[in-house]
Amino acid sequence: MIKSEMLEKTGGTKHGYCTRQGGGSQGAFASLNCGYGSGDDQNIVRSNRAWAMNQLGLQEHSLVTAYQTHSANITVVTKTWSPEAAPKVDGMVSQIPGITLGILTADCAPVLFVDSVAGVIGAAHAGWRGAKDGVLGRTLEAMTALGAKAERVTAVVGPCIQQESYEVSDSFYDAFLADDTANQDFFIPSDRPKHHRFDLPGYIMAALNRYSVGTIESLKLDTYTDEDRFFSYRRTTHHQEKQYGRLLSVIALDPPQNF
Repeated sequence: MIKSEMLEKTGGTKHGYCTRQGGGSQGAFASLNCGYGSGDDQNIVRSNRAWAMNQLGLQEHSLVTAYQTHSANITVVTKTWSPEAAPKVDGMVSQIPGITLGILTADCAPVLFVDSVAGVIGAAHAGWRGAKDGVLGRTLEAMTALGAKAERVTAVVGPCIQQESYEVSDSFYDAFLADDTANQDFFIPSDRPKHHRFDLPGYIMAALNRYSVGTIESLKLDTYTDEDRFFSYRRTTHHQEKQYGRLLSVIALDPPQNF
């Protein structure tokens, strides 16, 4: 379980970025696979999630995860739901103690948010498409509607694919420059002609800066290169494998003392 020093300093929450270690899954899913949509045994995934929550001192039934579609869709979470009823969103916010927001990733960036003064948390699944389409801004807007202020928010980018591992095509590069020529700053040349390497966490952090987020941190952990600790969709593809697990990142408000 990986923690952010910045989120720890805010107080009032529990959080964690799970590695792939510690669960009961086997084979390509070994061992802490937390994704119901991965093709793994559903009972083992449920057990893995319960183990992860226990490590954080959180209740298994408090965890909510979404049906993620690489969108900019957001929901305000006021009650838990079953995995079968998960909404198709890529960002969640809440001000309810006793609810744990969970994001599933395997190269995309899990971004956790908190305004501890307002008692508002957020979690976003930010791959390139969601980040480009505005999932971070939409998450912050939803937090603000609940009383948060951007300048008080701490946002932390968890383990995700890093620039040296993220080769993209000319068309990908051109699409980002069509949005803003300043996006060139997030690309460096690749070894192959007509290819580039994209800085996903850098792009996310720049977006958070534009939204005037008060404290921003990136853990700078590469899911692609660190096979012992992280699942990676891209690594699986390069190895011509068909299945891969999902990493779970969570944040929850501490309940009041009389909760």
